[in-house]
Amino acid sequence: MTDNNDTFPEKQKAWLAIRRGVPSKALRLDDNVAVSSKLQEGEVLVKVQAAALNHIDYMLLGLLPNAFVGRPHVISHDFAGTVVSSRDSKIKEGEEVFGAILAPTQHKTGQGALAQYVRVPAKFVAQRPQNITPTQAAGIPLVALTAYQVLFEIAKLEPEQSLFVNGGSTAVGLAAIQVAKALGCKVTATASGKNEELVKSLGTDVFIDYTKTPANEVLQRDPPSPKFHAILDAVGNIDLHLWTHSEAYLAPDGIFVSVGPRPSGAGDLPLLVRYAWEAFLRPTWLGGVKRKWRMVQVKENQEHLEYIAKLISEGKFKFVVDSVYEFDDVPKAFEHLMTRRARGKVVIKVDPNVA
Repeated sequence: MTDNNDTFPEKQKAWLAIRRGVPSKALRLDDNVAVSSKLQEGEVLVKVQAAALNHIDYMLLGLLPNAFVGRPHVISHDFAGTVVSSRDSKIKEGEEVFGAILAPTQHKTGQGALAQYVRVPAKFVAQRPQNITPTQAAGIPLVALTAYQVLFEIAKLEPEQSLFVNGGSTAVGLAAIQVAKALGCKVTATASGKNEELVKSLGTDVFIDYTKTPANEVLQRDPPSPKFHAILDAVGNIDLHLWTHSEAYLAPDGIFVSVGPRPSGAGDLPLLVRYAWEAFLRPTWLGGVKRKWRMVQVKENQEHLEYIAKLISEGKFKFVVDSVYEFDDVPKAFEHLMTRRARGKVVIKVDPNVA
């Protein structure tokens, strides 16, 4: 165990979430943020090389007031970097790691990925595979944890079973396709026609272009045999048609898992009420769907990250970086992310010299 204060400064630059609103108005770049270096047993301090943006970042900025999320805090979740101090027996100083700080921890501690240094429990990180760069690794943790926990812990997917991914070209969708294929499952996925080649290149067996015909209509007309063991809605499909018609293509003991609805503002409240009614509250005797529904709640987990790292080392998991921005250009990066046209992850170079 090491705790060497000579390897890092007392102050750092970080992007702080300071108020509710769009990122350009709700974020502030502060160059006088204290480095949280007094480690507890089992913690590490990481010098961040790169971080990644997620849709949940700007969604929470727009929806929840400060009282609910502990602002100001450093924003973003995914990071890759070098351990500069450690009080853990497994993760040593000098190791290259990648990891995630999820929202509950972020709101409690104020720590986030868009900073030059981050202090986290060592169980939040894993060693970075050496066949990927820090900018590639930074985009992996949150989506990989989501995919792993949906497929293994919630759906309990097994080899030769079938998975349907709605939103195959989303970051979570791309991760889920690869994890399922590494397990030996058949995968059907949706995306727009322009992303067909990408989605198929990562292992998709059956492709559906949702821009031509809604996926639920395609699947109702030609249901798989046997039916899907699990459906992952990686989009947060607010119209719910995929769910309400799922008895036609989801096995009776199967499960529908959603990353959650994707509201854009307060005007979406009626849609969220309908979402809750259809997905959670409507009883079957009122026409409710006779299938299980879960909304995923991702947790930090070192073993799950290590599993993904193993797949990466074996060449079974690749990740797509849509674009890379400099640390000072975070608002521009969020503007691009919010267009929902990114293919893969939007990554921020915290260290300007990192690959």
